[in-house]
Amino acid sequence: MMPQRTLRFKIRQDGFVEETVEGVVGDSCMQLTENLEEALGVVDRKQPTSEAFLHKKSQPLSLSAKQQF
Repeated sequence: MMPQRTLRFKIRQDGFVEETVEGVVGDSCMQLTENLEEALGVVDRKQPTSEAFLHKKSQPLSLSAKQQF
């Protein structure tokens, strides 16, 4: 069974989009969201959480990114 992957988006009133990825391990997170980020615009910053550095057999990765339209 494949683990559940979740992409969450929060669109703020100032036009920024906050993206959070859950259930993806390692740098797969960045590969998963690369095309979407290109379509949305310029990425202001990416901020990996401590979970981003866990090994594949541990817990899933969570990565936050901020984008602006």
